[in-house]
Amino acid sequence: LVPAEARVVVADDWAEGMSASLRAGLRAVAATSADAVMIHLVDLPDVGADVVARVAARGSGPDALARAEFSSRPGHPVLMGRDHWSACAATLTGDRGAHAYLTGASATAVACDDLASGEDRDTSLEGT
Repeated sequence: LVPAEARVVVADDWAEGMSASLRAGLRAVAATSADAVMIHLVDLPDVGADVVARVAARGSGPDALARAEFSSRPGHPVLMGRDHWSACAATLTGDRGAHAYLTGASATAVACDDLASGEDRDTSLEGT
């Protein structure tokens, strides 16, 4: 069930790489009254609501900055407060995400390897 307040955000500059999606999302949420966002990828099938809840428990205010960690590797989801949105967006280029920003801003690592592997499961439809 999709909440009534959900809306589609289009990354018109999609050809610039995956950073375009995150920039578009951050721009869209900046126009709301939200204090923080949870950023999550769609190709992490074993990362469920329990991981999201654990990361979300690290805060909800505008200064929140935390990310899941799996076997000492940073991963998703990422909790990012409003205070970080514009600074993070300014660092996003090409096919690079927010890793450099999160590292430089000392995002809190939230150990989640007891809940999931955090493995990215990119798949190809070639040959199907």
